[in-house]
Amino acid sequence: MSETSETAITAARAALRARLLAARAALVVDVTMQTQFANHLMSVLRQLAPERLGIYSAVRSEFDAAAVCTAERDLEGTVLALPYASREPRRMEFRHWDRQPLTTRDDCRILAPDGPVVAPDVVLAPCVGYTAAGWRLGYGGGYFDRWMAEHPQATVVGVAWSVGEIDHAHWTPQPHDRQLACVVTERGVV
Repeated sequence: MSETSETAITAARAALRARLLAARAALVVDVTMQTQFANHLMSVLRQLAPERLGIYSAVRSEFDAAAVCTAERDLEGTVLALPYASREPRRMEFRHWDRQPLTTRDDCRILAPDGPVVAPDVVLAPCVGYTAAGWRLGYGGGYFDRWMAEHPQATVVGVAWSVGEIDHAHWTPQPHDRQLACVVTERGVV
């Protein structure tokens, strides 16, 4: 790929990301939507039956999957882990979370646990955008893509509001992109 086309794709993704973040921020979320989302998410997790579940600390109007997972009785025996992102070198690991209030922040200023590093068998990945084919658009740092490349045995489930759906005609996967097993939204499972 030429440097010009790579620059154009990066610019197009940045514009798409900005548009989707604005749409998500403008979304009026009600109790019914939250409940539907939680039900769809738990349906997928019951089928996957994770031993170690990687979740995330919700930021910027993301669906709060951690609140659902910590409150769900079906997951009481499941080990939970949250990401810890480092800027130099740029990488992400999951750390065991004892479900206690978080007091540590990672290099991206996101709340994270200070427990030991674990390798989840199922991971919930927040999405800014997604395609019906399971391609994920994140915030542009590449943290989840790198983690997925290093842990191909893990099942990664996207979590996104349906306003983040990207028409496949407007998406060009890049070599670093990794496909998700599925995407859960308030409307169902894609």
